[in-house]
This record gives sequence, C-alpha cells and structure tokens, in this order.
Amino acid sequence: MSHQLFERHRKTLQGAVSAIQDRTYWSAYPEVPSGKIYGETAKADGWAAFQARLNKPFELDQPGTVGTVGTEASPYGMALGITYPKADLDGLMAAAQAGLPGWRKASIEERVGVCLEILHRLNQRSFEIANAVMHTTGQGFMMAFQAGGPHAQDRALEAIAYAWQEMTRCPSHVTWKKHVSKTDVVALEKRYRIVPRGVAVVVGCSTFPTWNGYPGLFASLVTGNAVVVKPHPGAILPLAITVEIARAVLKEQGFDANLVTLAADSRDDPITKPLVTRPEVRIVDYTGSSAFGDWIEANARQAVVFTEKAGVNSIIIDSADDLKAMTGNIAFTLSLYSGQMCTTSQNIFIPKTGVDVGGKSLSFDEVAQAIVGAVDWLLGDPKRGAEILGAIQNEQTLRRIDQAKADGGEVLRESGSVANEAFPEARVRSPLILKVDASQANLYMREMFGPIVYIIATEGTGQSIELAAKAARELGAITCAVYSTDSEVLQQAEDATAEAGVALSCNLTGQIWVNQSSAFSDFHVSGANPSGNATFCDAAFVANRFRVVQSRIPVPQPAAVEA
Repeated sequence: MSHQLFERHRKTLQGAVSAIQDRTYWSAYPEVPSGKIYGETAKADGWAAFQARLNKPFELDQPGTVGTVGTEASPYGMALGITYPKADLDGLMAAAQAGLPGWRKASIEERVGVCLEILHRLNQRSFEIANAVMHTTGQGFMMAFQAGGPHAQDRALEAIAYAWQEMTRCPSHVTWKKHVSKTDVVALEKRYRIVPRGVAVVVGCSTFPTWNGYPGLFASLVTGNAVVVKPHPGAILPLAITVEIARAVLKEQGFDANLVTLAADSRDDPITKPLVTRPEVRIVDYTGSSAFGDWIEANARQAVVFTEKAGVNSIIIDSADDLKAMTGNIAFTLSLYSGQMCTTSQNIFIPKTGVDVGGKSLSFDEVAQAIVGAVDWLLGDPKRGAEILGAIQNEQTLRRIDQAKADGGEVLRESGSVANEAFPEARVRSPLILKVDASQANLYMREMFGPIVYIIATEGTGQSIELAAKAARELGAITCAVYSTDSEVLQQAEDATAEAGVALSCNLTGQIWVNQSSAFSDFHVSGANPSGNATFCDAAFVANRFRVVQSRIPVPQPAAVEA
C-alpha cells in the first residue's frame, strides 16, 4: 500500500526535487482559496468543521493520557473551549519508541509515500486548518489560508524532497572488489542502511504553528523518526488537526499511529523543558523567542537541535526612483499581521541629510512622513485594514507597544485600535512609528516584536549599512531590505548583509515584500547569525536526522583454474 502511495505522488515529489535544484517558482498546492480548485463547498465545509471542534474534547486515541488541557482563546474575541489529551511523558515516550522498529524497517519509498499522502490530505483540509490558524494566531483569513495551508504544505514537501535526495544519495548495496595481488581479488558485499536517530520533538510557535512546524515534523518523520508535536499552548488546534491526519494515514498503512503524537500543555504548567531534555529525545525543532531557543540549544545536549529564533530586521533607504512605490511597499511590510512575523522589518535607516528620490532631494522628515502617510492610507479603509493587520496573538505584544512608546523616541504615528466589523472584540492594533537618532542604540538595537517601527536618522548610508549588519551579527536578523539607485551602494549592502548572514532584498515595489519567503527558492533563515542555527530548507536541515550504517561480508571468489 505504501509503495502505491509513492507511485501516486511520484510526480509531486519529482516536481519538488526539480524546483529545489532550479530554485524557480513552483508550488504543489494552490494558494488561492477558490471553490473551483478546492470544491464549491470547501469554504463552508471548512468553517463547519472548525465550528464542530469548538467547546468539546479533541479526541486523540493516544497512550499516556492523564486528563485534559487547553485554554485557547481566539485573538478575535472568543474562547475556543477545546480540550486536548494531557500527556504523561513516560507513557508518550514509550509509545513513540514502540513504533520505531517497523517504521525504521520501511523502505525509503514507503516512508516518502506515507508523508506525501499526509500532505495531500492536509491540503484537502486547508479551509478547516485556515480557520484554526486564524482563530489561534490572529492572522487574517487569507493569510491564514495561504501561510497556514498551502505555503506550509509546500515547506513540508520541500523538506521531504531534500530528505529523499539525501537518503538516496548512497546506494543500498554494492559489491566491492580490490585486487590485492596479480591473481587475488578481495570482494565484499556492502550494505548501507538508513538509521534514524529516534524520537524527535517539534516545539511549535504561537504565530505560525504549521508554516514553522511542518518542515521539522516531516523532515524527521520521512527519515524514519517518531515525532512528538508540542504546540504552543495558545495555538494547539492547527497542529492537533495535523497530528490527527498523520495518525490516520500511518494506521491505514499498517504502521504504528504513535509515530506521531501530540503533547499539549498550558502556560501554567509547561512541559517543554522536561520534554526536550529527555534522554529518548534525539532531535528537537524549535521556533520562538531567542531566550528560550538559547536555553534549548544549551540544555538539550543529548539531541540535535534546529532553531529558528528572532532578530532585528532592517530597511536601508539610500535613494529611490518612486517615493509612492517604495513607501507603499514598506507600509504593507510593516502592517501585515501587525508586525508579528519573524521577517517583518523593525528598523528603517535613513540619512539625516535626506535622500534623492526621482531626481529630487527629500529631507529625512519628508521621507519619514511619506512612510507614515503610506501606512495611514493602507489602513484607512477599515475593512482592508482589519484584514491586513489581523489580530494581536499575545497580550504581551500589546504591553510591548506601550513599553516602546514609554522608553523614548518621537512618536510619528500612534498605534491605534482598528475596528473589525466581523469580530468586534478582536485585538487589532496598527503600527507605532517612532523617530530616533542613530546614537539611541538602546532603543532600536533590541527586538521589539509586534507593530513597532523605528525610523533612525544616520550620518549617511554607510552608517545605515553598518548598523543593519551589526544588528544582524549581534542580535540576529532574517531579512534586510535596501532601496538605492546606486549600484555601488547595492553591492556594498549585499556584501555586508551576506557577511552578517541575512537575506537581502533590493528595491522591492509592487506585489513582492521583504517579509515573504517562497518555498523551493528562498532559504528561510541562514543559520549564520543568532536568528537561528538552521535553514528552511537545505540538505543540512535533513541530513543529520539519520545516519548511514553499513555491514559487509566477503563474497566467495571462484577458485583459480589450473592450466
């Protein structure tokens, strides 16, 4: 059956392998939530399926359950009322380990086929998952559908494709021969076996539970490991649905469903630290704050740890052809999902002497006010603004906005509430924009996650580039953007950001933004600065999740025939 799944999805795998080699645009899963693609009733069915989850236990028939846990509340203003199995870690680990022998013995094709079938079924449930993502993270529906569904599925497929390449790089067996004399030959039959590390843990984040969680989950599962999924207590449902689907496919294919399990917890009784440091855990994937990521890297010494943490992303403005095109692009970048993306720009560096735009010299204040005006225009239509901003996932982010204002800087734009007609109780805030001087590093040389923006007056573009690179080297950064009509400035920025390990986008306008990352083409997080030690996705992301162990046995050689 599993081999049949491999053949069923072979074209999808081949497409992914070709895409990561060519790095051109390709997607296996349509990002448009259209009834013509997903079925005319898909949207209504997805909403009904989400509604059916509310105010009841989420049933998962997995061992090691000792009660229930769950206190999720939608950032749009309603409690979800869902409870999940509370796991006894001893029982959960024993169950995960029990399923490993059969999964380890499965062929590479069998494991790939199972994982591709799980992805296929996740794609079919994209509308249900979109509602789950929306009402746990606060993303607007369109973003929740795309990032939580097809884009996350593409990232998972990317990890599977890399794993397929790495696992099949070495042949499964070979006859090795060596001439040890003119007449004597030594021959060995050598066999090479993929040996997974064991139990993996995926620690989910509150803002992008599937997009950030799927790469590690599928990279570990397809390479033969069992996976314990530990969602953020504020965003359990999207990953719980994922676990439910994965378990169903595994069981149908004759494998132990406990190869994928859920380990839900609460803010009051967290289990992440004791979970990731257990001796059975051999792999940890983590997305979240730098402080906790640093703790995992330091303490989960028995495991291979892959982290995506945080950082301070920058925009450097040197010059531009079109002020409206530049500031419109920046405004969307700053506003999308209220800045709750690890790729959102926080610092905007502009020379205090001003910049050239379209052959006209504009002052620092004119450019800063143009950015403010672009944000005001973008969010001026309440319906559009509410969809772009989404809702604030964590109340700590609201407090951080107040903290940033109190700490200092000239307020160029207040962060204000934005009404959401569909969800009047939603926590919606627009960006706070502050003006500071380059000398006030204590304000902007720190991560201020959320809708908080610093526009920084520098001595010139050289200092702007230097400060953006310094932030990446010392604090971590995932993205950087530069606007300049000078090719030498662009080269200088590219050299500095490459050395600092941060991806650079140059002169973006229109429908491409710095905080977007495209599967099969963009490497998300370089692993070369403090924002994380791993990349979505490359060979290094998958290759250390298994080892190749060999056996060898002499091959009898025919006796020499006497003349």
